[in-house]
Amino acid sequence: MAFVTRQFIRALSSSSTASALAKKIVVKHVTVIGSGLMGSGIAQVAAATGHTVVLVDQAENILEKSQKRIEENLKKVAKKKFAENPKAGEEFVEKTLSSISTSTDAASVVHSTDLVVEAIVENLKVKNELFKRLDKFAAEHTIFASNTSSLQITSIANATTRQDRFAGLHFFNPVPLMKLVEVIKTPMTSQKTLESLVDFSKTIGKHPVFCKDTPGFIVNHLLVPYLLQAVRLYERGDASKEDIDIAMKLGAGYPMGPFELLDYVGLDTAKFITDGWHELDPQNPAFQPSPALNKLVAEKKLGKKAGEGFYKYK
Repeated sequence: MAFVTRQFIRALSSSSTASALAKKIVVKHVTVIGSGLMGSGIAQVAAATGHTVVLVDQAENILEKSQKRIEENLKKVAKKKFAENPKAGEEFVEKTLSSISTSTDAASVVHSTDLVVEAIVENLKVKNELFKRLDKFAAEHTIFASNTSSLQITSIANATTRQDRFAGLHFFNPVPLMKLVEVIKTPMTSQKTLESLVDFSKTIGKHPVFCKDTPGFIVNHLLVPYLLQAVRLYERGDASKEDIDIAMKLGAGYPMGPFELLDYVGLDTAKFITDGWHELDPQNPAFQPSPALNKLVAEKKLGKKAGEGFYKYK
């Protein structure tokens, strides 16, 4: 009888675990790996909407800079949002900042988190090593997500044992202002994981859209070839970069011309994405490398952040 009872308890326990995994995860605790512009932006919007956030990076001085950036951004938000009630604005800033803690050891903070969002360097090997390590320490229910804009989510997920709880969560820069987030489904991602990420996206004030794990997802799959076509138009001498930018702003209603946007994004980033896609699909004319882009990157003229790209900046 005792044996039957133990078997029954085990069965109940197993059923309970399976049931828990089948339910949507209500994300309350978020761990963001990488405290650059994207990572700090994700941490900011999550904390500002009532989530507990741990922001992780390699060194304390990097995290200190990120915290200052978040505080400055929050003060701007508060000044606008609480224009008639400065005291409430101060409380909003303090409350949001108090919801963000920092760490230089990702493995030590993921044991109790609901969602890990990775926003580190666009390097598959580095991402794989990170997630493989975190997979050993994170709770069974924890969802892993990558903010990559150019790498295959499936290739990153394969480094873990939780492919069903792995997806892409692609934000746009600047995160606090841009409403869109692309939720990327791999062949292994469960429906419950997707639903959990959609709910989380809506909670932090974003508009989620779905996409399969295709190069560039939706926005970059359309945007990058457009940018490269503009460069090729310029390379052939068909039009100046200035006239191409003006034409797309006044004729298509775009807020920035393609060359202005390339400089803003970073020419090294554009080249990295193009090279990666070209490697995956070398026969695709849309992904062919650009001599002009390659030359500027080789000369370290990477765009606005470097002071010069297709245009010069003071």
